[in-house]
Amino acid sequence: MNGMASNHNNSSQKEYLPHYLQREDPFASKLSREADIIAGFYLTVIGILSTLGNGYVIFMSSKRKKKLRPAEIMTVNLAVCDLGISVVGKPFSIISFFSHRWVFGWMGCRWYGWAGFFFGCGSLITMTAVSLDRYLKICHLSYGTWLKRHHAFICLAIIWTYATFWATVPFAGVGSYAPEPFGTSCTLDWWLAQASVAGQAFILSILFFCLLFPTAVIVFSYVKIILKVKSSTKEVAHYDTRIQNSHILEMKLTKVAMLICAGFLIAWIPYAVVSVWSAFGHPDSVPIQFSVIPTLLAKSAAMYNPIIYQVIDCKFVCCRSGGLKTLQKKSSLKKSR
Repeated sequence: MNGMASNHNNSSQKEYLPHYLQREDPFASKLSREADIIAGFYLTVIGILSTLGNGYVIFMSSKRKKKLRPAEIMTVNLAVCDLGISVVGKPFSIISFFSHRWVFGWMGCRWYGWAGFFFGCGSLITMTAVSLDRYLKICHLSYGTWLKRHHAFICLAIIWTYATFWATVPFAGVGSYAPEPFGTSCTLDWWLAQASVAGQAFILSILFFCLLFPTAVIVFSYVKIILKVKSSTKEVAHYDTRIQNSHILEMKLTKVAMLICAGFLIAWIPYAVVSVWSAFGHPDSVPIQFSVIPTLLAKSAAMYNPIIYQVIDCKFVCCRSGGLKTLQKKSSLKKSR
């Protein structure tokens, strides 16, 4: 019975044809022309806002690059990843949506898929490193004081190497990049899991090392931080002003990191669910009109980060200026007395 079941599974895997092999033209849009135009305008707005926002973060950070803290260096790296997605990737999909088909062929499809996966993986691993930095700074002060700027640059080298490895592995014959079901964008070939056991192993490796494990580290870090902050708030109130100001700055950086991670995961989780379903469920059961929505939502993730960073930063500056005014009033009262 087991042998018959395995034979049946093997035969079903051999019989399965992914969507891009079922049609003569895999790059023709499966959406209406009106839907493609709307998606094209949407991505144009997202691309412009993302480019301006992340470019601004990088420009402002370059003016004080020697004073950047490790967590801020990671934030700049995140802006570089998001800017890369906007500049390198979005023009391909925007042109294709307006053209009502993917116009760059298989080579362009593989390049677009690689770039999206490379910068997306780089963003997630950067946020994982930021969450660990926040966890060590808040929950383990001895390790937190040990982390310096050169450790941040070593971490950046590891992040880029990690992202390059996993984005390039498909070109070694293990996986591939393929057009999306709606035709005007490309992604990792999730449908390989339907074709062979090797494809399943590849997709499971990608899911674990590029999604599940980093997400688990992020969730663990911020849960521990929240618990630590709740227990230490009263203790910090008894310290002097210098320690309190340092604590406020660390919490500001932690809030930025938490919101950025939350925005990234909210944007990417629907796409991840649809991709996993395409890999291990019934891919043809996902309506094509529905499959485009998580893709567009994921592409908007690069726009949120500079907005979050600037809002929290402005709020922090206002609070800090208010605190300075209070200190100035106290000093003037002492002088008058």
